[in-house]
Amino acid sequence: MTVLVWGLSASAKAEPLAGTASVIDGDTIEIHGQRVRFNGIDAPESAQLCLDAAGKKYRCGQKASIALADFLDAHRPTSCIEVDRDRFKRMVAVCTAGGVDIGEWMVRNGYAVDWPKYSAGFYAKAETDARKAKRGLWTGSFDRPWEWRRQMTVT
Repeated sequence: MTVLVWGLSASAKAEPLAGTASVIDGDTIEIHGQRVRFNGIDAPESAQLCLDAAGKKYRCGQKASIALADFLDAHRPTSCIEVDRDRFKRMVAVCTAGGVDIGEWMVRNGYAVDWPKYSAGFYAKAETDARKAKRGLWTGSFDRPWEWRRQMTVT
């Protein structure tokens, strides 16, 4: 039997990593001491500031982390299927909680964005829906997290 994850074929014998997740940031969790980066999305960094609808600065990365923690608390357990490893040797995975794709939930609610470099546009519709509904990040203005990180390394 074969399980399809984003068009990748994984043996059904490959056990998902499952358990109670701790939030590291808006796109990274830890389960049983294993760091897991969500595949295909990017959330603001904890130090990143965004502007709300009134133009007031707020800690959007912190807000994303809190929203993720609340979601995971309400939807247990968390289960992740590895699709890759990143340059930091973290597991990169598609994760679900209560049967819901966590990456899609984060993007659809405006706490993260689709990262086309890694998603092949998998979360693009969820991002469009969040933008049109002005949810989360889309209520104001923000730098894409990968652009914000690049600016931080230049300064």
